[in-house]
Amino acid sequence: MIFFESILVIMLGAVMLAAASRRAGIPYPVVLAVGGTALAFVPDAPQLSLDPELVLALFVAPILLDAAFDTSPRDLRKNWLPVGGLVFVAVVATTVSVAVVTRWFVPDLPWAAAIALGAIVAPPDAVAATAILRRLRPPHRLLVILEGESLLNDATALLIYRLAVGAVAAGTFSAADVLPVFALVVVGSVILGGTLAWLGVRLLGLFRDQSSAIILQFITTFGVWILAEALHLSGIITIVVYGIVIARWAPARTSARLRIPSYAVWETTVFILQVLAFVLVGLQLRPILAGLSITQRIDYGWIALAVLATVILVRMVWVMGYNAVARGHHRTRGEAETGKQGLAPTIKGGLIISWCGMRGIVTLAAGYALPADFPYRDLILVCAFTVVVGTLLVQGLTLPALLKYLALQDDRPVERELAIARKAALEAALASIDGEPSSVADAIRREYHDMLDQADGDARLDTAHNELRRGAVAAARTVALDLRRRGIIGDDAFHRLEEELDWLELSAAPRELG
Repeated sequence: MIFFESILVIMLGAVMLAAASRRAGIPYPVVLAVGGTALAFVPDAPQLSLDPELVLALFVAPILLDAAFDTSPRDLRKNWLPVGGLVFVAVVATTVSVAVVTRWFVPDLPWAAAIALGAIVAPPDAVAATAILRRLRPPHRLLVILEGESLLNDATALLIYRLAVGAVAAGTFSAADVLPVFALVVVGSVILGGTLAWLGVRLLGLFRDQSSAIILQFITTFGVWILAEALHLSGIITIVVYGIVIARWAPARTSARLRIPSYAVWETTVFILQVLAFVLVGLQLRPILAGLSITQRIDYGWIALAVLATVILVRMVWVMGYNAVARGHHRTRGEAETGKQGLAPTIKGGLIISWCGMRGIVTLAAGYALPADFPYRDLILVCAFTVVVGTLLVQGLTLPALLKYLALQDDRPVERELAIARKAALEAALASIDGEPSSVADAIRREYHDMLDQADGDARLDTAHNELRRGAVAAARTVALDLRRRGIIGDDAFHRLEEELDWLELSAAPRELG
């Protein structure tokens, strides 16, 4: 019972912290990081633990799928060079740099363990960054690069992590042996992810009941990860490919009645997993810190701060160095070639991307998943948590001020594309009932013509028509509530009417481009 009560208290605290963060305009991962840190110093805090082998599947699989589902392959292709640089070069450079710095402080730390630490802290998590940036509306290209990096860098970092952990267990490490295995794992994971997506779409299409379909979505997500790991492939790459491919096919086979609650459930699940990740690692740190002497705490603290400084510095050096080379390349090729390849990087954009290196749940989960007898596991956990909390506090809290100072403006490509798509879709809807002489068809035509007029606007897509519809729904809802209060209708009838009114209210809600 104490365990259950502890979970309830933790979740209540997380919800309150998230609400407070929204009011203060602070991304909620920053607040969760502070809360997790505080738990490390709470005396007599409950002991919560999970099997390390379960941690990556539980925390990383659904969050990666959620991110992959929203990823635009087209936008990734347009920005493949900067994304690829961050995914491969920056991750490897960070991993190696952290390993060297840590070995300098702790010479008897095995190289494989140092590489594992570097891989744990290497991949940034774009949740906090995009939470800030979307609100402040920077150029869309920056968001695409950050989201693409966040999706794919986990695969690079965790592949290195798995190889390093395996090398510690085996006692040897050979690059000549690792590279062919690495290539086979990547190719096999891509093929498996695409194949499972093809099967998954067909399986999910058989279920129309909301509860069953949503539960099956989670079962297939964890099943994909477990199968990939059982085949000694990369669960990360398999899940990413699975999510991107299934997102291309699923919308045509999924009804709105299923899609709306499904999105809500997934958003809630991702929030819960982030809360639990910070809580679990925070509670793990308490006994670690309690078992260290004052001298050891100071030593670990300095090492952790050095690792934090390293991950921030390496990212800035790579991004600004890449930007300088790319700008020189664009100047050499001229404006015509620049138009073919896309916009040239800017110093301001480089500063924003280099400062969006906040670490998050993947770093926490990977650190927690280390075997109990892993060399210097306590030090690695302290470093991982310090990097997560430090980057969220240092970079997360200063990113809005930096963005405002640089005065970057959104070029609004999504809004322009949305207007084109909305107009084409509404014209197709009108064409489908063209020639229908009934009064019902006339009413539908009037409604769609009104929506088409909205689509030609460039500000808020709201009209007097929609305002009247919302007023009518509100009046209908008031009557329904009164009928239930007076006992004229029961709850079954009320809830069915309530659902119908909810859909009407949603269709009449104010819409914004983007």
